[in-house]
Amino acid sequence: MKETCGAKAPNKYFLPYQMEWLKDTSKIKIWQKSRRIGATYVQAYEDVRDCVSRTVPSVWFSSADESAAKEYILYCAQWAKLFDKGARDLGEQVLESDKSVKTFTIEFTNGARINALSSNPKAFRSKGGKVVLDEFAFHADSAALWKAAKPVITWGFPLRILSTHHGKQSLYFKFIEQIQKGKLHWKLHSTDIFKAVEDGLLEKIFERKVSAEEKQAWLKEEEENAFDRTTWLEEYCCIPVDEATAFLSYEQIQACETLTEPPTEAVGRNSVSTTVDRNSSATGGSTTIGDLFFGVDIGRRKDLTVIYGLEKLGQRFYLRFAKILERAPFALQKEILFELLKQNKFRRVCIDATGLGMQLAEETQTAFGKYAVEPVTFTGKVKEDLAYNLLTVFDDRNIAIPADHELREDLHSIRKVITPSNNIRFDVEKSEVSGHADRFWALALALSAGKGSAGDIHISTGKKRESYDLTKNY
Repeated sequence: MKETCGAKAPNKYFLPYQMEWLKDTSKIKIWQKSRRIGATYVQAYEDVRDCVSRTVPSVWFSSADESAAKEYILYCAQWAKLFDKGARDLGEQVLESDKSVKTFTIEFTNGARINALSSNPKAFRSKGGKVVLDEFAFHADSAALWKAAKPVITWGFPLRILSTHHGKQSLYFKFIEQIQKGKLHWKLHSTDIFKAVEDGLLEKIFERKVSAEEKQAWLKEEEENAFDRTTWLEEYCCIPVDEATAFLSYEQIQACETLTEPPTEAVGRNSVSTTVDRNSSATGGSTTIGDLFFGVDIGRRKDLTVIYGLEKLGQRFYLRFAKILERAPFALQKEILFELLKQNKFRRVCIDATGLGMQLAEETQTAFGKYAVEPVTFTGKVKEDLAYNLLTVFDDRNIAIPADHELREDLHSIRKVITPSNNIRFDVEKSEVSGHADRFWALALALSAGKGSAGDIHISTGKKRESYDLTKNY
């Protein structure tokens, strides 16, 4: 059966990136892709074409869940009926009847079949033919699935792998990594959301001509609606995010977003919330009853200046003040910080004194005293201490923070990197966030200011001469 019987012009139905996939006849090809760009749709066409032309005796398809398998069969049924219509014009048949299309199977008159299997790897045992692994990175046990599915194509049949990314620990990512290194000779296709839009995806969605301005606005809205950076990068941009190297996981962060006010200690206080002002000198409107500790991460042109104020109630810190200053003059930064430190319950502040922050740290120390103000110079060891103190507080759920998107992404952006010389470095992946995780370091500084602020007072004695010097005038 010739392909022309059912689809004389497949480019009538598909966009350029779909046609590139369709025209590639490699034995094994893999597609890293954005979500909802029609990858399974065009794959269904290829599979029906291969069955109709008797290129393969059968197709064995597996997706991560049952609903995706049903959707694939519906796509295949659409294409099968199109081929059947063309075949009948030539006095032939592709399908016996509508009964040829079942929930998870399509049977062709030439004996070929398309089968949508469960995600259980055992389903591939004792099978032979073409294999399609859809959303491969999201299978519960992709290694076992691969072990069962790969031998199915032993007699020269093709294999297709399609998926979005799911971290850097997945077998799917390792396949792509080996292809890019030239160690695995499969054909790799990559289609992110930008490529799809460039090739006409929005024209398909809206069924009209779409201007460049509309495309940019649509992409911006999609990115904003993705809510978190990992979703945008992995589900739309073909960029895997290594959650395993994230210093703070989303789970750890969100656990501290759900913490509520202590019912007894909060009696009589005003309703408190974190206020975030850009280029503003306004202070938070909270009435605090616990000790206040501040952390300041300094920026001027590219990076933000972030001032966080924590109230300590019992063993737990509550984020009460948040000042996010973008390109604010140093005079304004100083004015805002000094107003915050005039709070009655202010006890201590740690200020980033690296580079630009040195002058502000010195002036703050002169104004409020060297015991209340600690300038902090960021070295590798200092950053390590700050980061691990913050991690401990989050692990113990001894901090309550608002469910703020930008704060969450900043906290999650830090990656712990082991250098070749076996040192620990805390980096921000440039592809993930702008700046240098300013909110992370401001919060770490505030927690450092409050570290060891509660508990018994310990007095240590010095040597005999030092003791004499201290008491000689008494």
